Amino acid sequence: MKTLVAGANGQIGKQLVQLLHNSDKHTVKAMVRKEEQAEAFKQEGIETVLADLEGSVEDIQHAASDCDAVVFTAGSGGSTGSDKTLLVDLDGAIKTIEAAQQADVKRFVMVSAFQANNRENWYEPLKAYYVAKHYADRALIDSELNYTIVRPGGLLNEAGTGHIQVAENMTEGGSIPREDVAKTVLACLDEENTYKKSFDLLSGDQTIEEALKGL
Repeated sequence: MKTLVAGANGQIGKQLVQLLHNSDKHTVKAMVRKEEQAEAFKQEGIETVLADLEGSVEDIQHAASDCDAVVFTAGSGGSTGSDKTLLVDLDGAIKTIEAAQQADVKRFVMVSAFQANNRENWYEPLKAYYVAKHYADRALIDSELNYTIVRPGGLLNEAGTGHIQVAENMTEGGSIPREDVAKTVLACLDEENTYKKSFDLLSGDQTIEEALKGL
């Protein structure tokens, strides 16, 4: 399965690209918006394509044209304002959904945010981000794509454990290493039990494979 990673230069994206690149079941195309970012991937023998989430749907469609799946793990970052959040996390995500459909890509995995589906549980200081994630997720659910929406809790930079917990809705929050998020996304790509499903994701006691099969 050839997978386009939108947001390949992000903290989760970089790890996912490496996992896909090293996989014997998948190939990867890293989508970035700067030439220097593309050059860094090319030096590792990773296929790259330049496309900007604030650009046209056609550019993203071209990037996805020879792929079987798309993973959206892009983000405007914590240092930007609400305007960039809307342009990247909302409109950029929806453009990517439209581009995938136009490129006849069937599989789409979205990296969202913990409890983005429940307005009552949004983290107030990041409300614009949650609004963006909520409506991007809804657009994906309403599309014709074979989707999975992964909603991780607080993101950590420590080493992953390979053990998680998942549920369609969790009442208690928590955290998870970015490495384990990337590994979960990789496992979701061809795990049929995650098709057409959305779930919260935290560190836990089950292996990634066990947890996803129990959804």
